[in-house]
Amino acid sequence: MKSRMALVAGLLLLTGLASACGKKQEVAAEKPVVVTGVKLETAALAPLEDFYEATGTVKSRTTTTLSARTMGTVVALRVHEGDRVSAGQTVIEIDNRDAAAQLQKAQAGLLEAQAAQTEVEQSSNGAQAAKAAAEANKRLAQATFNRYQTLLERKSVSAQEFDEVKAKLQIAEAEVERADKMLQMIAAKKAQVRARIDQARADITNAQVYAGYARITSPITGIVIAKTVEVGSTATPGAPLLTIEDSTRYRLEAAVEESQLRRIRLRDAARVQIDALGNAEFDATVGEIMPSADPASRSYTVKLDLPPQSLLRSGMYGTARFASGQRQALLIPQAALVQRGQLTGVFVIDKENVARLRLVKTGKTVGGQIEILSGLQEGERFATEGAAKLNDGNRVQ
Repeated sequence: MKSRMALVAGLLLLTGLASACGKKQEVAAEKPVVVTGVKLETAALAPLEDFYEATGTVKSRTTTTLSARTMGTVVALRVHEGDRVSAGQTVIEIDNRDAAAQLQKAQAGLLEAQAAQTEVEQSSNGAQAAKAAAEANKRLAQATFNRYQTLLERKSVSAQEFDEVKAKLQIAEAEVERADKMLQMIAAKKAQVRARIDQARADITNAQVYAGYARITSPITGIVIAKTVEVGSTATPGAPLLTIEDSTRYRLEAAVEESQLRRIRLRDAARVQIDALGNAEFDATVGEIMPSADPASRSYTVKLDLPPQSLLRSGMYGTARFASGQRQALLIPQAALVQRGQLTGVFVIDKENVARLRLVKTGKTVGGQIEILSGLQEGERFATEGAAKLNDGNRVQ
């Protein structure tokens, strides 16, 4: 009996010792984990610019589609998509032999007309000399006629002699008249030759212009964004060959709700962020407001002029923010947010420096700061840098 009691007492003692050891282990296990290297901040209100946000797409202010003015085979394609071109640079060459033939024909016509002009000038000089001789002969015949008329009145010459002198005067007058008509004919021929020369020069100009159609040049400095032709293809008048956009002037075409349009005016300033360029924001100006709305979305297109950016391209997604006032808001760094699945929270640090994960509701994001709508109160401490390595219940040191 005594031995049984002793055995029971021993078992109870062992049980108590084991229970005591378990409690010590639990107490040791409940001791908080200490985490270092965590930066803390105190939540405080700060002025927040209230704004309306609209999304849109980047587009070039000037886009040019090049096409041929004459039919021919493409013999050279000097650029491809993505290439930068300068204004006046030749980008496509078309085989246009007809233009060369027309130019040669026009040049030959000019030479022929110029030769005819030389011949007419020589004829004109001869006609003027003949007229001068006829006029001199007429003056002599007139003087002789006058003397014979006086002699006839004195009966010093016979009537036959007088008639001969009179006939010579009439012949001289006819020669002068014929010389005048010849000069008039030559003057008319001169005018015809001058007209032929003008026509030949016009034909040369037209042929040169037509020959110039074989070289297609870029009217602007920009970047090639589309190509619809290859070497060996047949270019037809009006068919698009290349599309070039001005790479120095871009716009963000944002869709603005009709209820917000009344707040936006031409030349208003806005802040723009292009996703492809990172988190950086830059200033933009409202350059154009489309007067009609999209009937499907009931939104208006507002075009904002963007500052020069070498990395901008058409089609990039962007966000425009139009300022509409200012208010006080609770702002914290974005680095303080932690994600737990689909939930967003911050680690709030209590008086014992213990981190407690608290779910928050966020609002607008401005320059690396995010607005907290609920879940965090002014004056509370929270973890910023290093928050990602914390767990609920950790002690911050």
